[in-house]
Amino acid sequence: MFSNLFKCSGVLIPHETLVNLPELLYTRISIMDNLFTQTLSNEASNDIPQTEGTVWILGKKYNAKRDIEAIRKDIRSRLWFTYRKGFVPIGGFGSTFTSDKGWGCMLRCGQMVLGQALVSLHLGREWRWTPETRTSTYLNILKRFEDRRAAPYSIHQIALMGASEGKDVGQWFGPNTIAQVLKKLVVYDDWSSITIHVALDNALVINDVVRQCRVEGATTAEVDGEKPLKAPSQWKPLLLLIPLRLGLNEINPIYINGLKTCFQFPQSLGLIGGKPSHALYFIGYIGDEVIFLDPHTTQRSGSVDQKSEDNEVDIDATYHCKIANRIPIMEMDPSVALCFFCANEKDFRLLCRLMQDELIANEKQPLFELCSERPANWSPAEDVAAEALGATASPIPGPVSDEGFELLG
Repeated sequence: MFSNLFKCSGVLIPHETLVNLPELLYTRISIMDNLFTQTLSNEASNDIPQTEGTVWILGKKYNAKRDIEAIRKDIRSRLWFTYRKGFVPIGGFGSTFTSDKGWGCMLRCGQMVLGQALVSLHLGREWRWTPETRTSTYLNILKRFEDRRAAPYSIHQIALMGASEGKDVGQWFGPNTIAQVLKKLVVYDDWSSITIHVALDNALVINDVVRQCRVEGATTAEVDGEKPLKAPSQWKPLLLLIPLRLGLNEINPIYINGLKTCFQFPQSLGLIGGKPSHALYFIGYIGDEVIFLDPHTTQRSGSVDQKSEDNEVDIDATYHCKIANRIPIMEMDPSVALCFFCANEKDFRLLCRLMQDELIANEKQPLFELCSERPANWSPAEDVAAEALGATASPIPGPVSDEGFELLG
């Protein structure tokens, strides 16, 4: 009678329950995770404190009390990419990856910083989103990140590009990995008209960037248009990513002032980082707390298309976070990537001067080095990048080593 029952802690459990126990436990954990993330995203106590303190959001300065509504509009206008469920399986037939919950948080943070770069380029830093926004440029940007295989920066494209570099679909990315993957993906998107430079070995080599951005026949953005413009020789708009590790298990306090200063630069696109195994996109700070967008909320997948149907309007709203969250800056994981956007060479030259004056000359321990040319004892850029990616003799790069590549010497 009890041949299909087993005793566990004095309780008789059906055999089929034991067989399905891992799935049941995962479901239970998923439910609790959903409850936590929903509370985290909507708790008013995590909003901007009502003080006279200064708030910095992506290079823009506010007064926390007098400018509270402007701050919230600014934050809500940033593209907010979160876990999604119900999309076409990543990897095609037979794949079970119809959601990125539990593993895609750093991929979503990468989408957020790239999305902000495209907004800054095509719409401008002062652009503000409203539920009525339907401009073709905005919709064109957003559709590039939708959860479908054909979208240039979809979760599908990012995950599969990561798999080609040794990160299996479903495996967690670090800041370095997402930086390298995005760098490869933007090459295939002429409309976005952007290039990504990833500064390696804790140093930004100015002329490496200049050589990369001064591209013959490069494309540039056409405001509110469908096609890119081309010029014989010009500066290609730059998304600059500087991966760093600022401590072993926690951030060394000596770097705190430098991190805050980065948010003040007009070229700032914030930081990709988070807490251990919990990626976040940091967009500003107030006092000793950093303000972030959190991808750890699972939403249904869908398309905005032309935003003409009620369902499309609802989907569009899910890409904009209503309430900011914040944590003490010392709770950040020491592995981060600084993010900057330079629309033209003048912006880049100004950024270099700001870095030299504010981050290097003024700091006892700078976040990174700034130099005109690579020292003779350095490896060529391609070799350094290959080493960072753990490349083998194969033409396809191997696994990324986040630990060894990021650690400051």
